[in-house]
Amino acid sequence: MRITRLSTHVVGTPWRNLTHVLVHTDEGLTGVGEARMLGHTDALLGYLAEAERNHIAGSDPFDTEDLVRRMKYGDYGRAGEIVMSGIACVEMACWDIVGKALGQPVWRLLGGKVRDRIKAYANGWYTVERTPEAFHAAAEKVVERGYRALKLDPFGNGHFELDHAETLRSVSLVEAVRDAIGPEADLLVEMHGRFNPATAIRLAGLLRPYAPGWIEEPCPPENPRALAKVSAHTDLPIATGERIHDRIEFRELFDLQAVDVIQPDISHIGGIAETRKLAATAETHYVLIAPHNVGGPVLTAANLHLAACTPNFSIQEHFNDFADAAIKQVAPGLPEVVDGYFTLPQEPGLGVTLDVEACARFPRQRAKFDLFAEDWHLRDPERTGTHDATTGP
Repeated sequence: MRITRLSTHVVGTPWRNLTHVLVHTDEGLTGVGEARMLGHTDALLGYLAEAERNHIAGSDPFDTEDLVRRMKYGDYGRAGEIVMSGIACVEMACWDIVGKALGQPVWRLLGGKVRDRIKAYANGWYTVERTPEAFHAAAEKVVERGYRALKLDPFGNGHFELDHAETLRSVSLVEAVRDAIGPEADLLVEMHGRFNPATAIRLAGLLRPYAPGWIEEPCPPENPRALAKVSAHTDLPIATGERIHDRIEFRELFDLQAVDVIQPDISHIGGIAETRKLAATAETHYVLIAPHNVGGPVLTAANLHLAACTPNFSIQEHFNDFADAAIKQVAPGLPEVVDGYFTLPQEPGLGVTLDVEACARFPRQRAKFDLFAEDWHLRDPERTGTHDATTGP
């Protein structure tokens, strides 16, 4: 079996574009992969066009290790977000093809299951005004939907520091959410790399009474020693990793014992097998893995297959029950979250099928999403001032 070509299909929403890659073979089987890019969709599409000529066409989809190696190192440049995302789309599509060819779900090919269901947490649910009352009501709806875990960034457009008034406001939102979901549900606090270590440490102390399951990316990701300082001054678990694009770059975090939960994004770190290797390394350091996931059903499916067979997996992020839920139409087959858990995919391959006609109903947009803009959490470009009405092809 040989890969003959790629085709790409970009699904648009006001705040995110989801790039889907179909890998076609000479035996008629196709596989699908997905990545969510922030502002780099054209760059990803351009890279894939060149990589198709230079590395992908003519390859055997069963030989994913060799294909990933050639795509990562064969151009001699250092692979970053664009290259690793392109590799990831193609790699997960190859796993989809292999599973279909063998009649098995991907998790069986990765060593088989270590769990029968996969705990999920909701994100994208707090597109409301930044008041305790509004956040309380929105959080109640998450619990009513069956989730037993959720995540929020309560810090507005905070950057490096947070003044006293905004600190009080942010903490009041966390307090309201904890009250809404009760003491037994998991409350996860996102910081989006906003703060310097001193501010992150101060906030961790203020958040401690609300028992967050972790504080996520308290400092920008470029300086692991800054994160280690935060970790040394709080007993709250530290999570990070969505903006690290090579598993080798996690080594310093492990060496510094700066992180308790790693959050690689399968679609930005080279795919399923690369993430599986990273998870195995994390396990040797007693570190959990909770993959970052802002994708649609294809990328979510890839995450579920990884979770099924990974012993140190913790919990799976999921947006699409609250943010742009209609995009689930583009790739039917994903299990629904029931009582806070996904069941394991059972169909061959990834278990979802890209509906190209459905993709056309969500044309690409010039989505702009600035986490440091006022009211970014509304995920509404009309409100945040980042709107560009022009749509792409």
